[in-house]
Amino acid sequence: MALVTLVSGGLDSTLMSILAQEEGIVLHPLFVDYGQLVASKELATCQALHDRYCLPKITTMNISGFGKIVKSGITNSSFRINEDAFLPGRNLLLILCGSAHAYRVHADGVAIGLLDPKEHLFPDQTSEFLSQCEAMIKTAIGTGISIVAPLLGFTKKDVLRIATERGLKDTYSCHAGGDEPCGKCVACLEILNAKERS
Repeated sequence: MALVTLVSGGLDSTLMSILAQEEGIVLHPLFVDYGQLVASKELATCQALHDRYCLPKITTMNISGFGKIVKSGITNSSFRINEDAFLPGRNLLLILCGSAHAYRVHADGVAIGLLDPKEHLFPDQTSEFLSQCEAMIKTAIGTGISIVAPLLGFTKKDVLRIATERGLKDTYSCHAGGDEPCGKCVACLEILNAKERS
């Protein structure tokens, strides 16, 4: 089996990639620059992690104009990084990019690092969203490409535990882009809250 893995240098997508590779799945990692403030930091982190954990070379796709027009707290510093974090269509866009790439590299599916839907903050983080994406992609591309979320049964607390057990470190999951996590954005708060529940 071969999957296009949507990677960001974050905890979830890196763990997803490591677990998939352990299962013998052929990976085609894809990093999408959709105009996020932290694109360069994410990509550098992603490349370093892929080198460290012997994951395949990353393909990059630049569609940064999306985030320049569709602004949010994760694409424009004049917006509030937490309260305005929702970027409409982000996960749909990522899945479309991944599916088009999967079509070209003859991969069976696209993997995205979504977690337990009970913890979702936005409408594009649910099982229903994924199944509808799969149907839409089949209509749009003309062939079946699976849309999978291997970590969907896990909470952020679970992910932190598994990552610790495997010695996974130095991921980057902050929307602010600083050298140290801001502690205020949605991504940072998810991790902080999960640690408090541990």
